[in-house]
Amino acid sequence: MGKKAKSSRKGKKAWRANISTEDIEDFYEKSTKDAHTGGSLSSAPNESLYFVDKSEDLSVKRKIEKHREKVLHCDSLLHKNPFVRPVTSSIPKKFKKRHKKVLQAKDATDDGPKEPVKTTDMVDVWDDKGVDNGKIKKISKPSIIPAVEVDPPGCSFNPSSESHQDVLACAVAEEMQKVYKNELGPEPVPLTVPGEVIDEEDMCFIEAEDGSDDNMDSDNFGDNEDDAAEKRPLKMKKLTRVELNRRARRKEQLRKELETKKLEDLSRKIDSLPDILQEIAKEDEEKQKRHLRRIVAKQEKLKSHPPRLGKHKFEPAPMQVLLSEEITGSLRQIKGCCTLTKDRFKSLEKRGIIPPSAKKSRRK
Repeated sequence: MGKKAKSSRKGKKAWRANISTEDIEDFYEKSTKDAHTGGSLSSAPNESLYFVDKSEDLSVKRKIEKHREKVLHCDSLLHKNPFVRPVTSSIPKKFKKRHKKVLQAKDATDDGPKEPVKTTDMVDVWDDKGVDNGKIKKISKPSIIPAVEVDPPGCSFNPSSESHQDVLACAVAEEMQKVYKNELGPEPVPLTVPGEVIDEEDMCFIEAEDGSDDNMDSDNFGDNEDDAAEKRPLKMKKLTRVELNRRARRKEQLRKELETKKLEDLSRKIDSLPDILQEIAKEDEEKQKRHLRRIVAKQEKLKSHPPRLGKHKFEPAPMQVLLSEEITGSLRQIKGCCTLTKDRFKSLEKRGIIPPSAKKSRRK
């Protein structure tokens, strides 16, 4: 850089123009800054600038304990947040009752002598005590059917004649119902249709006849088309204004008749409103009675048939009753009619504990 050009100092005016005012500007800037900050530091007393620290230094032991109180972030994630509550709907009622019992047991033990509790953060991972796996057992509904059903008095080894005849009549009625159901039921769809075998020569004659009929039909159809074309008018008749007006008036008259008919039907319905309300009340009453009958029928059905569990339906065992000639009046000479195992198995199926199995037929 070149040197600054020297200004001319000849004359009083030129000399005043070259006087530096930086010191004055710095003084004014410093004074305004001191006024804003509360005064200059050179004039401030020592008590306001300095103070004596009289606090005692922390011991080394206290520093170590304070450092140990700090919890790492990875450790804090493992602790449960006391402010977060679990969702009530996700806790089963069984666990709530168990939790209440545990709290009551803790309160009872707190009243007694307190033992020193070991405060340790270590938890035994392999300890299964007090841990619930979360498996909820399905509580089966109690069955209306008793576990052991008592047979009627006519099924005993030495029944009275009246009770035996009554039970025998019931058994005969059940068997006859099965027979009537098989006889009067719908006939199954046959797997094969009976018929005679057609020879190849007959098949050729049948095909030839079908072909001739088709040709004759096509010829007749062509003739009919020609006749229809001859009878068809060549030119459509043009409608006049009089005919158009007559059709418009007829259309308007039909519309008015339809509106008057609708008004008459509406007025008739309004007049018969009490009868309609009475009919609605009767229908509601019938629906209520039908609903009650359905509930009673369902309960009666549950007494004899279990709910549907598997793909097979429950088939009740036949009534175990002795014939008149089989009654001997002695336990030694009684004829064995059923086994206890089969009876218990049917009882389990009837109560809905196990699904019914398919009926196995013996092969001859």
